[in-house]
Amino acid sequence: MSDSGNSEARRKEEDLRFRRECRLKKREEIRTVFKEGRVSSCFGAKLFVLKNDVGHTRIAFTFSRKFGNAVERNRCRRVGREAYRHLQCGIKQGFDLALLVYPVGKDTFSDRMEQLRRLFSRANLLAVNALEERG
Repeated sequence: MSDSGNSEARRKEEDLRFRRECRLKKREEIRTVFKEGRVSSCFGAKLFVLKNDVGHTRIAFTFSRKFGNAVERNRCRRVGREAYRHLQCGIKQGFDLALLVYPVGKDTFSDRMEQLRRLFSRANLLAVNALEERG
């Protein structure tokens, strides 16, 4: 395989990265999303959505107070970030998102992917071209 093939693969890999600017980190910004954002929910999670002026979508993963110990929360956060990373190309841009996760059963990657897909669909955040690819 030539260098151009490697650079193309690297470019695709970089497109799927979960970049720092895609994270919603400041407490005040997260509170604003919880207070003013519209809510979509499904079994085990709620998604709060608020339009932003940044031009790209940012997300924060939060947990209910009774969500296990630090190890379980961190694992859930990693699984959620990975699922979001795979779905972020098909999501409309220009929103702040806060995902509130509740403890329900086993936390697997495939379950989290389906959960996020369902929440983004209910919140009308799936881009049109992403729906055409699936259909």
